Amino acid sequence: MTTAPRPRSQVTDPTGRQVATNVRRLREARGWSTYDLARLLGEAGRPIAASAIAKVERAERRVDAGDLTALASVLRVNPSALLLAFTDDPAQTVEITGVGEVDAERAWDWVDGEMPIERIQPGDPSGALLQFQVYARPPGRRMQLTPGEVD
Repeated sequence: MTTAPRPRSQVTDPTGRQVATNVRRLREARGWSTYDLARLLGEAGRPIAASAIAKVERAERRVDAGDLTALASVLRVNPSALLLAFTDDPAQTVEITGVGEVDAERAWDWVDGEMPIERIQPGDPSGALLQFQVYARPPGRRMQLTPGEVD
């Protein structure tokens, strides 16, 4: 009995495709092979075979949250460095799963926990910035205003 080859599963969301691009970019920048990266991931307690890393880089294998943090740790970057295009030029747009296209600077501000993804209107009538600070940042990491900044 012969079995048909399994169909390739493609990562179809934009963030997954960006993770694939960034894993390859960072691995190559370090001069590592997929075998090197696999060895380091194994040493870190998150084994991923070299063949699976190659599939990640081709956007044929999804990366879960544990994989993402292990990859970031081993590649010596923050997790956000894997999620977005390597630009913060506000003239460039990036596509984020569940959000759509936004300018790269705003995307980085959001992923790095600086600002909500939605645009803040003057005076922030909806309280979006306050809600973001309360729910997205622990108390010690919230934006602090100094007396000179308060009107």
